[in-house]
Amino acid sequence: MPPGITTLAADTPTLSAANTGFMLICSALVMLMTPALAFFYGGMVRVKSTLNMLMMSFISLGIVTILWVLYGFSLAFGTDAGSVIGWSQDFVGLSGIGVTELWDGYTIPVYVFAVFQLMFAVLTPALISGALADRVKFTSWALFITLWVTVVYFPVAHWVWGAGGWLFELGVIDFAGGTAVHINAGAAALGVILVIGKRVGFKKDPMRPHSLPLVMLGAGLLWFGWFGFNAGSWLGNDDGVGAVMFVNTQVATGAAMLAWLAYEKIRHGAFTTLGAASGAVAGLVAITPAGGAVSPLGAIAVGAIAGVLCAMAVGLKYKFGYDDSLDVVGVHLVGGIIGSLLIGFFATGGVQSDAKGLFYGGGLDQLGKQAVGVFAVLAYSLVVSAILAFLVDKILGMRVDEDDEVSGIDQVEHAETAYDFSGAGGGAASRTAAPAPGPAAPTNKKVDA
Repeated sequence: MPPGITTLAADTPTLSAANTGFMLICSALVMLMTPALAFFYGGMVRVKSTLNMLMMSFISLGIVTILWVLYGFSLAFGTDAGSVIGWSQDFVGLSGIGVTELWDGYTIPVYVFAVFQLMFAVLTPALISGALADRVKFTSWALFITLWVTVVYFPVAHWVWGAGGWLFELGVIDFAGGTAVHINAGAAALGVILVIGKRVGFKKDPMRPHSLPLVMLGAGLLWFGWFGFNAGSWLGNDDGVGAVMFVNTQVATGAAMLAWLAYEKIRHGAFTTLGAASGAVAGLVAITPAGGAVSPLGAIAVGAIAGVLCAMAVGLKYKFGYDDSLDVVGVHLVGGIIGSLLIGFFATGGVQSDAKGLFYGGGLDQLGKQAVGVFAVLAYSLVVSAILAFLVDKILGMRVDEDDEVSGIDQVEHAETAYDFSGAGGGAASRTAAPAPGPAAPTNKKVDA
């Protein structure tokens, strides 16, 4: 994603209604990805955890939105300070921004850039939640999100995309969030689950998805929203780069889905709907950093490689004993690493920049830069996220009681259940008046006066 650039007065752009409208639509598409993720994750858990899983994603829309307005946008995209963080007083509270003031070097208003980036900030902590299914207190999760976006996401976004950020200045390519979003969230997920431990019954009880139709709905909506996530990250539609990214997003996702299914058929003997959905998401993740640097043929390679390697990676939790409930590590961390590193091989030098990968005569230079970006973000997010989880655990306790986890976190944390099998209505707290009582049942009990 290109940050603001300095231009000469003669080249100063003017507001483009077309680009502004395009970016507002892309912002809405990225917003849709958070409830889409809620459906995707919600269908993958057991019935007793469905609402909690939905809420762990949905609450990010509230918390991160407010933090972004108060100080997040300033920390991520304000004037650089030491190449590690930003700060601009005009961005605090979004109070010093003119209505038609343009994002530096672009034809869209600062407000439009801010709201587009807000949707990225909302989605990223929601991605972490899938690793923590079934066992985290909702209040503790809300506090963790608040701390995590402040200490991890906002600084990392500045490193990668902010003018002056050290990874941006190094020349690390991340078109739409392979490092800042997916590696960041995947490493954070691993850090937290190493602190909070495994679910009750991990490796012993079957923990199958309760609603594969919900999973497929969520995956389809994610795929749809991802076009805004990726194509919109060029911040305009004037030179064809966003169109290439749109095409590559579709191509890589299809290739990853097919590759995952082929691996499943060879390894397990069946093509599963969960595999199709997971493969599609793996392809979306992998092409996110790479789609503006590779050709459509390169996108096929990126997607196919990610589909197979992510399918293999989801089994690592059983080998190494970490309980990544919904495979955030296997898909988002591994997929983000794959997509970011493959830029060093498949970058053509003819789309978003002139940087070339190894297969196009660029040598190992870009691969080295990509590796620095990958492992810097991974290490920072992993360590700091684990520390934050430890602190929240000491303050509030991260996990629900074991009995509550077994009986169902939905009822304990939200006083509701996702489905009513009794036919008596909705959640525990009814929103309608009680029905008129019927005839009294016969009783032999004595009633005291």
